Amino acid sequence: MEALIMFPALFVMIFLGFPVAFSLMCVAFVFGVMTFDMAAFFQFTQKVEDIATNFVLAAVPLFVFMGAMLERSGIAESLFEAVHLWTRRLPGGLAIGTVVMCIIFAASTGVIGATETVVGLLAIPAMMRYRYKNSLISGTICAGGSLGTIIPPSVVVVVLGPIANVSIGDLMVGMIFPGLILSGLYIAYILILCLLDPEAGPRVPPRDDDPDLLTKLAVTAKALVPPILMIVAVLGSIMFGIAAPTEAAALGALGAILLTVVYGRFTFAAFGEALLKTLTITSMIMLILLGGSLFTGVFAATGGMGVMRDLLDAVNLGPWGLLFLFLGIVFIAGFFLEWISILLIFVPLFMPFVLAAGFDPLWFCMLILVMIQTSYLTPPMAPAIFYLRGIAPPEITLRQMYRGVLPFIALQVLMLGIVMAFPETATWLPDQLLGFN
Repeated sequence: MEALIMFPALFVMIFLGFPVAFSLMCVAFVFGVMTFDMAAFFQFTQKVEDIATNFVLAAVPLFVFMGAMLERSGIAESLFEAVHLWTRRLPGGLAIGTVVMCIIFAASTGVIGATETVVGLLAIPAMMRYRYKNSLISGTICAGGSLGTIIPPSVVVVVLGPIANVSIGDLMVGMIFPGLILSGLYIAYILILCLLDPEAGPRVPPRDDDPDLLTKLAVTAKALVPPILMIVAVLGSIMFGIAAPTEAAALGALGAILLTVVYGRFTFAAFGEALLKTLTITSMIMLILLGGSLFTGVFAATGGMGVMRDLLDAVNLGPWGLLFLFLGIVFIAGFFLEWISILLIFVPLFMPFVLAAGFDPLWFCMLILVMIQTSYLTPPMAPAIFYLRGIAPPEITLRQMYRGVLPFIALQVLMLGIVMAFPETATWLPDQLLGFN
C-alpha cells in the first residue's frame, strides 16, 4: 500500500516548489525507512555507488562540455551566413534556414539550451528585420532549438539508455531517421504556410551585392567543414563501431576545444566558463539521476511493480492500449516536469510492461523521445519558451510564443504516429549498421 502513496507524495512536493531531485530523495528516504527501517540505508548506499561507477554516464559531462565550448567557437555565426545564402529567396526562407542551422548545430553539440540560445540570438533579429510574424519566429526558434532531443548526439539519450537498458549506440543511430523526418516536417510546414500567407515570412529581396555561385560554394564549404568534422568524429565513430558513446563524447569534447582554437576564440576565461557550466549542469543531472534511482528502487522494493501489474491487468487494456496509456502519461507529465524527471520517474516503471507486451524496446524509446520533444513546447513548463523569453525582445509576447509553438506540437504528434506506424524508421538503420537485432 505504501507504494501507491509514493507518487501523490512526490507530486505534492514538486508542486509545492521543492526541487525535483530533493523531492525524489525525500520521498524515497521516508518510505524506505518506514518499510525497511535501517536496512534502507544499505540500499541507498548501493544506489549511490551504482550511479557513481556507471561508465556510460561519463558521456554526460563530455557532451555538455562540448556544447558549452561550441557556443564560443564561432560555428554558429558562420553557419548562419552560409545557410541563409541558399534559403533566403524561398518563402519563409530565413525560418527554413534557421531550422537547417538548428539541425546542423544540434548534431554538433547535443545540448538543447545551447542550440536554441545561440541560434535564436542570430536568427531573431534577422527575421524581425524582414517583418516575419512573431508567432512564426517563436515557433521556429523553439521547435528548431529543441531538435537536439531527437537528433544525435543527445544528452537525453545518454541518460535514457542506462535507464531503459538499451544501448546508447543503438539509440543514437536509431534517432537519425526520426530526427530528419521531423525536421523535414518543420521545413514543409514553414514553406506551405508562407506560400499561403506571404506576410508570415516574406522573401528576402535581391540585392546588388548578392554573391555569385562560386562565392556561395566557398562560404558554405568553409562554414560546413568544421561541424561536419565534429559530426563525423562523434556519430561516425559510434555508427561504424570505432568508439563507444563515452569515447565518442571525449572525441567531441576534444574537437570542440580544437575548433575554438581554429576560430581564434579560445581563451582560458572561456575555457573556465565552459568548465563551470559543465559542472553545474552535470551536477544537476546526476543529482536527479540519483534521486530517481532511489525512488524507483524503493517503489519496486515495496511491491509497487506488483501493484501496477495488478491494476493494469484489472483494466485489461491490451498491449496497444497499454502503450497509448504510457505515452499519454508522458505527454501529460511534460506539461509540468522537465525531461530528466519524466525519464527517471516513468521509464523504469514502464519498461518491464513494454517488454512483457512484446514491443521493441528501441522503438518504444524512440516514441518516448518524441514525447519528450513535445514537453519542450507544451506549457506551463515549456523549457524552450523559457529559453526564448530570455533572449527575445519585448516585442515578442508570451502569447505569441505559445501560439507559435502549437503547429509544431501538432507536427510532433504526427511524427509520433509515423514512428508508431512504421517502426523501421527507428530500427532499420541500427540493424544495418550495428546489427542490433
